[in-house]
Amino acid sequence: MSNKTIMTEFVLLGFSDLRKMQILHVVFFLVMYLAALLGNLLIITAIALDHHLHSPMYFFLMNLSVVDLGSISVTLPKSMVNSFLNNKSISYHGCVTQVFLFVFFASADIALLTVMAYDRYVAICQPLHYANVMNRRACVQMAAGAWISGILNSAVLTGNTFALSFCGDNTVDHFFCEIPQLLKLTCSVSYLSETVAIAWSACLVLCCFVLIIMSYVKIFKTVLRIPSEQGRRKAFSTCLPHLTVVSLFIFPGTIAYVKPTSSSASVLDLVVAVIYSLVPPVINPIIYSMRNKEIKAALGKLTGWRAFTKN
Repeated sequence: MSNKTIMTEFVLLGFSDLRKMQILHVVFFLVMYLAALLGNLLIITAIALDHHLHSPMYFFLMNLSVVDLGSISVTLPKSMVNSFLNNKSISYHGCVTQVFLFVFFASADIALLTVMAYDRYVAICQPLHYANVMNRRACVQMAAGAWISGILNSAVLTGNTFALSFCGDNTVDHFFCEIPQLLKLTCSVSYLSETVAIAWSACLVLCCFVLIIMSYVKIFKTVLRIPSEQGRRKAFSTCLPHLTVVSLFIFPGTIAYVKPTSSSASVLDLVVAVIYSLVPPVINPIIYSMRNKEIKAALGKLTGWRAFTKN
């Protein structure tokens, strides 16, 4: 890799060169980062300590919270430190590490969301077989498969990207190292590499998205046949948070990686990146806890705050 590049570092342009805007950026990102840390750590701790939540749905939710913590920790701290110190550089190897870890957590996130959709499908459409299908061993294997698929996908995309030669301009029009932005800086003939990266990511996301849609089509058909309105409401309440999380993550992420890259900086690129990299880790704990009485009760016991246990 070192023989193919003369690049020793990259410059992350971030949002602004104005000092006041940099401080505002640090404050905003710090608030969001602390909110994500607090929310996801509370979810993980509540599920781990409350034996009532030791079920497949909450096991996968705990894995999702771990992924969210990892993904937001890869990008935000470095961006905040750079803005605070007014130093926008990131080393070449630091950029490689950031790309690998971010793609790893993002890929594991997509896989976990797909597994969670399957869990809801079995729980609602095949309730009598749920205990046998979603047993402890199967849940561990599914979670492990999600993490392993993340590692494999990240290795392919990261290796494919940094096998290219980078020379000349080293400024990245972003607040973290993102593959579409890095492809703009290569002096190699990157059409094949870019096509492979986009096709690989598109296939992964498309397969997961199709499986999620198929699961929820069958779920909604089953729910609409439930005679009790209360039963339908309860079934929908367990599905809507997951669909919201899927929408917040998959659609903006797909736009970021599939849309054609342009040589000029785009405000849309930054907005889309903030939506899919920052918003889900902050919002997910709120979405899953607001409509879930069991999570509310567990958080109420954990924090001693009665507001969580109110309906």
